[in-house]
Amino acid sequence: MRPPSLAAEGFVHLSTPEQVHVPAQALFPGRRDLVLLVVDPARLTDPVRLEPGRPPHPDGLLFPHLYGPLPTAAVIAVVPYRPPAPLRLPIPGDPLGRALAYLTSLPLRRAVGVGDVPGGVAVLDPDVASSRDNNRLLLSDPVDADSIEASAAEVGGNAGWPHQAATLLWPGAGPVAAELGRRGWDVGEVLLMARSTAALPGGDRAEVVPQREVHDLWERSWRRSLAGTRDLDRVVASLVGREHLNDRVVAVSDVVVRDAGRVVAAGQLRVDGATAAVDSVLTDPAARRRGFGAAVLARALDLAAAAGCDLVVLEAAAGDWPRHWYARRGFETVGSVWEASREA
Repeated sequence: MRPPSLAAEGFVHLSTPEQVHVPAQALFPGRRDLVLLVVDPARLTDPVRLEPGRPPHPDGLLFPHLYGPLPTAAVIAVVPYRPPAPLRLPIPGDPLGRALAYLTSLPLRRAVGVGDVPGGVAVLDPDVASSRDNNRLLLSDPVDADSIEASAAEVGGNAGWPHQAATLLWPGAGPVAAELGRRGWDVGEVLLMARSTAALPGGDRAEVVPQREVHDLWERSWRRSLAGTRDLDRVVASLVGREHLNDRVVAVSDVVVRDAGRVVAAGQLRVDGATAAVDSVLTDPAARRRGFGAAVLARALDLAAAAGCDLVVLEAAAGDWPRHWYARRGFETVGSVWEASREA
């Protein structure tokens, strides 16, 4: 990364976590749509010097200045900056913290609208109203079931959500999730799994393709899982079309395996600095047990390593078989979150 200051002043302006509010308030007063790049100093290849700011701070604060470009691989997380909400900045050796940073950052950065609610934020995208991933509450701080129901009803009602959805991200959220379940919500624990980018065999069987080449496979999958849904054609088209929204904020590679020229297995690799995420891995039922999914995963890991990532994360339902499939391929469970939803 070469921000304008590198050419104009010879260095990249950085801040310590305790200082970041100073340039934010000076340069972007009142803004709540900023993101922080969390940098691991050990991954910087050029000198960092503590120097006065430009202009100097009245209290004589010294700021870290990087005398060279900022390597993408040194950015371990991208964290939304929404004061006065507390900062949660992961450290390089904390895979759970980095996974949570990614899971909370991506929905905020791609959202059309973001609003504060008790315990976190609501993300909204009216263009894909049927997507619970794009229209939900993201709750990082503990709140009770009453608060969640009230927030979901208010935000969802105002936005016209056909559902209510919430992700409970704080440690120990299980009892609140269980209470929502007793109130009629569909509740499930989602495991956060992680591993290094160490290679797996078989990646040469998969290829990277333009995203449109995966649409037919996605459509077949959604039609199977949503059979019986009212206005199915419109809903499926919306869910397939929403995927390009991720491309706006992270580097996305669509990886596929073909059989007789037809895409029968696919997955996405989403690169966000030094953290990569594997998502949307699926195989046509008739093509399973032939190693196609493993080939997609292996190619995704190769791509992550080539991009300079050191960590790959993913989500897997706690009660479903894919968690065991990923574990056999080196992914370890580092934590969990809870998903809750119900029809409006």
